[in-house]
This record gives sequence, C-alpha cells and structure tokens, in this order.
Amino acid sequence: MTPAARADAAIAILDRILAGQPAEAALLRWSRASRFAGSGDRAAVRDLVFDSLRRLRSRAALGGARSGRGLMLGLCREEGTDPDTIFTGDRHAPPPLSETERAGGQPPDAEAALDLPGWILPAWRAALGRDAEAVALAMRDRAPVWLRVNLHRAEPAAAAAALAEEDIAAESHAELPSALRVTRGARRLSGSRAWREGLVELQDLSPQMACAQLPAHGSLLDFCAGGGGKALALAARGAGPVTAHDIDAGRMTDLPARAGRAGLRIRIAAPGKVTGRFDTVVADVPCSGSGTWRRTPDAKWRLTPGDLQRLLGLQAGILDQAAGFVAPGGHLAYMTCSLLTAENEDQLAAFLAHNPQFEEILQRRYSPLTASDGFYLALMRRR
Repeated sequence: MTPAARADAAIAILDRILAGQPAEAALLRWSRASRFAGSGDRAAVRDLVFDSLRRLRSRAALGGARSGRGLMLGLCREEGTDPDTIFTGDRHAPPPLSETERAGGQPPDAEAALDLPGWILPAWRAALGRDAEAVALAMRDRAPVWLRVNLHRAEPAAAAAALAEEDIAAESHAELPSALRVTRGARRLSGSRAWREGLVELQDLSPQMACAQLPAHGSLLDFCAGGGGKALALAARGAGPVTAHDIDAGRMTDLPARAGRAGLRIRIAAPGKVTGRFDTVVADVPCSGSGTWRRTPDAKWRLTPGDLQRLLGLQAGILDQAAGFVAPGGHLAYMTCSLLTAENEDQLAAFLAHNPQFEEILQRRYSPLTASDGFYLALMRRR
C-alpha cells in the first residue's frame, strides 16, 4: 500500500470510530475486508489510527474538521507533509482537497493542544497539579512495551538473553530489574522462545511496581482478576495459594494457559463464588482508564461524566465487598489505572471513614513521568 492508500484506509476507520464504533472493532472490520494488506500495511494503518486518536483535538484543529479527513489533513500539517501528495484522488488515495479544506484549520489553542476532553480537564488539573500538562502531553505519544520477567522461570539477565537470541532488545528497569523495557523487536514477542516458555509476560511497568509493594507470601485473592496478570505476578514472587476471580468469567479464559506456560498454579473461582479469608486481597477495580489512554485512546473520547459517576459507585461497592475476604492482620490492595482523585484518594478516604478496622499502609500514584501508565495503589491492613 502507498502512503496515500494507508491514509485513505485510516480515514474510513477513523470515521467509524468517531461514529461510535470501538477502535479495535473498526480495525478488525477493515482488516477482514482488506486481505490484500500485508502485515506491514496493517501495522502502519493501525499506527495512523491510534496516533490520530491520541491527538484528536489538536489534529482536528489543524485539519479544520473532527473527521477522518480532517485528522489526516491535520497530521500532514503537523508533520509538514504536503497534503497534495496524500489527497491525490488516484486509485486507493483520498479525493483531492476542496477549497474549503485548504482554507480551513488553525493551530490548536492551549486547551486543545493537551488532547483531552474539555470536561475532564478540571479534575485532571486538580489531581496532577503542576504535572498536569506534562502528563497530558506524554499521553499523546505511544506507550512503551514492558515485560515482566517470570521469576519462577528465569532471572532477568537470562530472560533478556533469551529475547536477544531472536533480536528482541530489552533493558531492565533500574529500580525493578524484573521489569524489561523492549527497545527493539516488540512485534516478534509472541513468536519468541522466551514467550512460549513462559520466561516473560506483557505487563506495564506501573502495575509491576505496584505489585512489588505487596506482600509476596500467604494466600492471595485477585478479586477483579481480568486476564490475571497480577495473580501471575504475585504467584511468581511467592504468594500462594492464589485465587483469581472476576464477575465476568470470560475475561479469565486465557488464564489457565498463561499459568501453565508460566509453571504456576492459579485457582479460578466462579463469578460470585469466592469463599473464605485471605492474607492479601487485591481489588483492581473498573475505572475510567485515564492512566492508560495512550494505549486505548478511543476510550478517552467515549467516557462521559455520567460514566464516571457510575464507576465511582461501582468502585466503592467492590472495595466494600473485597474487604470482607481479608483475614485479620491481612492486607487489602485497592488499585486503579486512573489518575483522577475521585477514583483514587477520595475512594480510599471514604472507605477508611466507614471501615475503622482497616488502616492505611501506603499510597502510590504512578504516571508516565515516574513509571509508565497512570496507576494508583492504596495498601491497607486489617487490624
């Protein structure tokens, strides 16, 4: 595919996303209908789509329209590319620019340049203070790829060496050596020996750092397990027995295979069927995902104030429920992938106010300025 053809594909996909279709579904629909596109073309189109969603407001301003064409025109102007080399009207290329499109567009104002929904900005600034702008700008770029070394299988140096055998370069984090940042060859990961033999798992640095703060011994319940990444991480560090639970069992479909590859045992509890008490309970609750918007940039444009309010009620209910499974003297870890105070510090304060049997041990907020994704951890102990 030519650059113009890739832009034309991105325009069609972006229009579907802006009409309400999730990004992954829109990309999958295009891919299935475009068998001619090779893996390089699919990756390039995906990059065009996701980069434009990360910078939707600023590129729409530059391009003069919040549409697929407006975003691609904004990209041309942002990068200094002559748009007439893309909007040629040739076969598989976007139609030529109209006079209105040529005359439209302007540099984004200070707010649009942050590429966040306008309604979220007051809460964003209140939560992040002087770092608000820097974090917003970091969210406009692609997130790095981080791996967690499965310490049950290998030491960090051995895992990095296994990756290097297949030209996948990775560097250990200075404070957490078992976290590897992939600097080359990320698209070869799923076919690598290190991956097949369970030496490494995909996991962002921020949740890895949060998990490193938790007790690595005794029984553990991952109450909102999702894919089970935290259950696997804590089992590899020595916690056990480990139970994974999620109200949507479908999210844990791949967990048995992942645990088998990692050489770990994870008990899976049916939805709503958790029993007993545990030394540590992890509640990584549903949230706005504001800390991961550079990975799922379409989500930040779908979130509404009403959605956020519903999430706050859900989070409080899950935290109360999870607390009931903590053994005396045990720990409760509340986690979100959000940067917003309402989902983090405010939830902790409200929980402690009506649960005096729990005491705060620590709080941590992670961001692209300090780790990688935006993430929050509050660790409590039951008296």
